[in-house]
Amino acid sequence: MATVSSSPAPGMQQIDLATLNVQQLAQLKQQLDQEITVFHDSLQTLKIAQNKFIESGQCVGKITPESQGKTILVPLTGSMYVPGVITDTEKVLIDIGTGYYAQKDIEGAKDYFKRKVEFVTEQVEKIKMLGSEKAKVHKAICTVIENKLRASMQAAKPSTS
Repeated sequence: MATVSSSPAPGMQQIDLATLNVQQLAQLKQQLDQEITVFHDSLQTLKIAQNKFIESGQCVGKITPESQGKTILVPLTGSMYVPGVITDTEKVLIDIGTGYYAQKDIEGAKDYFKRKVEFVTEQVEKIKMLGSEKAKVHKAICTVIENKLRASMQAAKPSTS
């Protein structure tokens, strides 16, 4: 398997792996290892964000008119909470990122978190696809390296005629 993909992505060129020497293949393999690690880390981060959006949507869904006057814990940071009282069950204040907050009605907040979950899910799928392609290329490079090393060892063996 010297070539991996018959149609390279835009902005990328197709390389016949068999034409590269072992050192070039090793460098390419190392680069792919780093890229695969970045994809894995990105997936982990996106899954954490996805879970937070899901939890936030569920929490907003639990606010009902009967919740008025009940005591809750309000997060100030990821690990620090203060007691608070629900005074308005019609509107909530949601964190929309980078220190910005928006006031939404309950349905608007549920819709916001639903859209965020869908967006993050799409990004996860894209990264999984790219990671899968990188893994295929990585496997092909490893196979070519093994074949080249095996061939060079065969050539180095003295003939026993």
